[in-house]
Amino acid sequence: MLSLIAVAPYAIVLGLIFFIYFVGYPYFEYLRDPKGLRKYPNLSPFSGISALPFMFMAARGFRSMELCHLHKTHPVIRTGPNMLSYGDVRAIKDIYGHNTKCMKDESYVVTSGTHFNLADVVDKPDHARKRKVLSSAYALKNLETWEYKVTDKLQRMFKHFDQVCTLAPKEDVASGTVAPDPQDLTLDLRAWTNFFTLDAIADIGLSEKLGFLDQGHDIVLAERRDGTTYKTSLREALYPTARKQSLILWNYEWYPVLDKLVNVIPFFGRMGTSATDWDHIMWRRGSERLRRYEAGEKLDDFFQALMEDKNGHPNNLEWGEVVAECNIMMNAGSVTTAVAIANVMYQLLRNPRCLAKLREEVDAVLDEDEVVADYDKVRHLPYLRACLDESLRIFPPTSHGLPRETPPEGTNILGEWVAGNTSVSMSALVAHRDEGVFPNADQYIPERWLGEEGKALQPYLIAFSAGARSCIGRNISYLEQTKAIASMVHRYDFALPYPGWELKRLETMNLILGAMPVKIWRRQLGATEA
Repeated sequence: MLSLIAVAPYAIVLGLIFFIYFVGYPYFEYLRDPKGLRKYPNLSPFSGISALPFMFMAARGFRSMELCHLHKTHPVIRTGPNMLSYGDVRAIKDIYGHNTKCMKDESYVVTSGTHFNLADVVDKPDHARKRKVLSSAYALKNLETWEYKVTDKLQRMFKHFDQVCTLAPKEDVASGTVAPDPQDLTLDLRAWTNFFTLDAIADIGLSEKLGFLDQGHDIVLAERRDGTTYKTSLREALYPTARKQSLILWNYEWYPVLDKLVNVIPFFGRMGTSATDWDHIMWRRGSERLRRYEAGEKLDDFFQALMEDKNGHPNNLEWGEVVAECNIMMNAGSVTTAVAIANVMYQLLRNPRCLAKLREEVDAVLDEDEVVADYDKVRHLPYLRACLDESLRIFPPTSHGLPRETPPEGTNILGEWVAGNTSVSMSALVAHRDEGVFPNADQYIPERWLGEEGKALQPYLIAFSAGARSCIGRNISYLEQTKAIASMVHRYDFALPYPGWELKRLETMNLILGAMPVKIWRRQLGATEA
């Protein structure tokens, strides 16, 4: 009892220090308002002193959609002591445009590995150096020479599709007004589009045949630094880290400590294990490709472009930097495109009028027996591109607002000065649901992207971000989306599980999809379809 009494004063002092540091001082700063942020509406009554409400919003699973509703009445919302969220598309140019003075904020630093990659590097000169090295690898002319790799992966995916095809249904099932037989839901389209993008980017980037489309699962070999190997699921290693970061990231000062502390909670501990597995998976991919390179293999892939310029001169990158670039290539190069392809098919199945119009356009340029669309035949089809862009608009794969930091001297956003070193962002989903630019924003209307009116909307499509820090891989994403969607709607027909079925979504940094079970059957081209 005496020992407890002796400890009590220390506990009181510790509790007092804790209260002052996490509540008292932040509240004092909120009242002092050195940056003039108190004039903005708070996300919650506590957002001026803590990022916890923003974190709790993430835990509900679709933070950007909640922000979208809030921004209908407030163009700027304070989401944390030093964070502002914008809901007016005019802010895109100020925050992300080519001439912006804003830089990627501290979140990219605290979540990076030992070496920055092109996506998380903050320093502008270093980013320019990296982009110069990588621009040749991602150039459209290079991608077109790699088209055969995408074609190969689509052929492998369609081999499985053919195996699980069911009989053509009655008209009411095909039209989506009646549910198909549950036993006919033989394909998880979400999983197989992910197998496709992973196999494709591994071949394009590392000349490696992962074989997911052949084996029908994503079990892959991982390698620890000591050279020992083990098998694990690539997708289960890939996705949880982003979910963990979306939940706990928003106090940058405490994130490194919090990232370790929460691992004692089983939910977060499993995410930590997944992150380790992903590192080992990528170490294996990079190490194997390096062995081939050192053995003298000259392969036409992304890795070769990292190691040497187009004239064969070494780029002399540190090995950690090479691994970091391979890491982001495999991650961003597979996740968002897989989500995009599944999203397009979902929207088309929910909107039969759009699907019929797209089929008419695609069927007009493809032969009846053409299995995989040639890119040159379909790349300039206006309605196909409109279907892709409208899907990217309504549910952007990267929906979360990418945070930027204002310069030390401050800058103007929406014509209003914002103090220096303030984190500002705009969710792509919020921007894409701005009714002033996109009337009937909740509806899938590909026609909005056609003609001159469609061209005028392009600056407000930020699915790949905008400005100098926009996604360098957008060309390869469009290549894969274009070939995949054109080929699928030409060769197959699909039905969702029942009328009104909705695809489940969970927002991390990206908008991750749940399973998408469908009935699939071959179209009868050249004849009256059932």
